[in-house]
Amino acid sequence: MYHLKYILLIGLTIFSCQNAKQKYLEDGSYRGLINVTNDKALAFNFMVTDSTHLEVYNANEVIYVDEVSYKEDSVIIKLPVFEGYLKAAITDKSLNGYFRIDGLNRSVPFKAINGISKRYDTSEEANVNLSGSWEITFNKEKASGGSKGLAIFQQNQNKVTGTIRTTTGDHRYLEGVLDGNMLKLSAFDGAHAFYYEAKVQGDQLEGIFYSGNHYTATINGKMNPDFKLASGDTLTYLKPGYDKLYFAFSDAKGKTVSLDDEKFKDKVTVVQLMGSWCPNCLDETRFFKSYIEQHKNLPLEFVGLAFEYSKSENQAFERIKRLQDRLEIDYPVLLAQFGSTSKTSAQEKLPMLNAVLSYPTSIIVDKKGKVRYIHSGFDGPATGKPYEIYTRKFDSIINNLAVE
Repeated sequence: MYHLKYILLIGLTIFSCQNAKQKYLEDGSYRGLINVTNDKALAFNFMVTDSTHLEVYNANEVIYVDEVSYKEDSVIIKLPVFEGYLKAAITDKSLNGYFRIDGLNRSVPFKAINGISKRYDTSEEANVNLSGSWEITFNKEKASGGSKGLAIFQQNQNKVTGTIRTTTGDHRYLEGVLDGNMLKLSAFDGAHAFYYEAKVQGDQLEGIFYSGNHYTATINGKMNPDFKLASGDTLTYLKPGYDKLYFAFSDAKGKTVSLDDEKFKDKVTVVQLMGSWCPNCLDETRFFKSYIEQHKNLPLEFVGLAFEYSKSENQAFERIKRLQDRLEIDYPVLLAQFGSTSKTSAQEKLPMLNAVLSYPTSIIVDKKGKVRYIHSGFDGPATGKPYEIYTRKFDSIINNLAVE
């Protein structure tokens, strides 16, 4: 009897110890910090609504997260669609861990503090108003020439929101502050971990852009309401001698799909060059899903060609399926490439194109199979007016081709 009591006591002690180790997220507002250097961090905000659900905020964007799991003293937060996740130890009202993308072997230190709803603190009133259009030049280290961006900012006292458009897409929802003359802007969505820090002097700014802790570029900008980017309609085109798009790639069931299939016969077809890892592709896919739902009467089909960095075919199809399941899209997404997102390799698989410069790129094919329109990049909803202009143009093209 004594031995039985002793065994039960040991069992209860072990169970109690194990149970005591398990910790859960406390409800409330958090400020998350992802270190882009040893002494600089991008900030973002999230709200824990219960132990298995939270919301991540970037300006007007709300990302609903429902994949939250626990192991001993740690929490794993997996953001929707993308591979990236946060893993951190829970200590009192704080989290300490990292943001990780396994397929790219990237890991960035992460921490968060409960009870803070501000993205960035400020100590001074803003001494300039950034609202308007800015011509931005990005320069990589040891590179010359730079690439161009068009920043669209809105400012209310110290708070700044907006985005930066480029010829290959936009930087989605940016949020931050102007503290005196120091601009801090950031975005975090599970793929992007973007941070901009710049000093503003009058109508000029100068600083650094960080993408996680793996990429930096200097940025120089000037307010310029007349600046325009090269049109996404002119960057990718068919080489002389071609008028059609040819491809044959497999779906998850191993079936080879091409535009010669009966499914696309006498239909206007939108071919989307994309990747499950790509935030601009996510925005475009959401637009396509909405368009399909609102235009079911049109002779219209969509097909995605995915270019994935996953190391194996199975992993690539798992990433594609996650995207399709989370967005509830039912048009086919074929695996065009895995192990690399190289645009040079992508162009080699579609040799009738002069170049593949952006994910996403959309190619619209008429009922006879001829390419009628190609657009590189995507101006997502964070861009405001450019998004509205593009979506109206897309609708006009589709409707005109549908009645030919």
